[in-house]
Amino acid sequence: MDVARLAGVSQSAVSRAFTPGASIAAETRSRVEDAARSLGYRPNAIARSLTTSRSRIIGVAAAYLQNHFYPEVLEAMSRGLQARGYQLLLFTPDAGRHADPQLEQVLAWRIDGLILASSTLSSALAEQCRAAGIPVLLFNRTTRGTNVSSVTGENLRGGRLIAQFLAAGGHRRMGFLAGIENSSTSRDRERGFFGWLAENGFPKPLREVGLYRFDAAAAAARRLLARTDRPEAIFCGNDHMATAVAEVARHEFGLRIPRDLSLVGFDDTAPARWPSFSLTSFSQPLKPMVDAAVALVCEMIENPEAETRHEVVRGELVVRGSARMPPEGCVSLEGQLVWRPVEPE
Repeated sequence: MDVARLAGVSQSAVSRAFTPGASIAAETRSRVEDAARSLGYRPNAIARSLTTSRSRIIGVAAAYLQNHFYPEVLEAMSRGLQARGYQLLLFTPDAGRHADPQLEQVLAWRIDGLILASSTLSSALAEQCRAAGIPVLLFNRTTRGTNVSSVTGENLRGGRLIAQFLAAGGHRRMGFLAGIENSSTSRDRERGFFGWLAENGFPKPLREVGLYRFDAAAAAARRLLARTDRPEAIFCGNDHMATAVAEVARHEFGLRIPRDLSLVGFDDTAPARWPSFSLTSFSQPLKPMVDAAVALVCEMIENPEAETRHEVVRGELVVRGSARMPPEGCVSLEGQLVWRPVEPE
């Protein structure tokens, strides 16, 4: 009321001036902002949520932030949501508990929507939130059900391309380092990798589980590399595990990468681009994935009856120095090498 009186406008005009995306003339907005500054007024988002029944808060649940992929996602997602007038609230599980944040905690914050942005989270929470009327989006993972929307990278195709790339580089004895067994991302990457090799007459890869964690991946690498039939190439289910394998291979086994061991990761995170790793990795394009997720969750909030959608964002196998390069099939694209094999007619 005070701001409206000083600015010479209605209270509804003041409300529109502080509502992202609301229609208001630039001159009116400027007068309202000047009046608010002179009075020391700031909108109370909590009070507004009681009136509108909308908090303008999107919850994002992420269980494991040591993997560089997720901090980068959270930063981009926060910027994208803010541009649409929302704030991001991060939920992480308590130490020693199941990876899901507690439903009571999620409901207590009156969030408008929830993005499950970690492959270690179960699908049960998504169903519970839907029952409570909170739109839920799965990011970088899917569920066996069909009624929860999702945004993912090309996990299956990426696994197949990596198998084809390593085969073209002359490798036959290969290994695979899986993530979490019940993770859809790990399952699909493994299915693509093993499937292409089986279809093309290659031996079944040696397999270990790294749980998407550095310490578990290092232990798995020791088991693989200590074998008398150790693999010539290892595909790791994400870059975080691949860096652990590289450390163990170099500093504990004295192996040279890629001369003695080819190594491929998945996600194309910042460490993959560091010269000390120079990791060949299948990319999950962060900005297109985040843009798709932000647009989709906002659509679900505005239209609760919107149809379930599953968006898959195309990636590329980015070729660097950690794996033996095939004699052909690598092309330059936007300043980097990518694997583009010639498909048979």
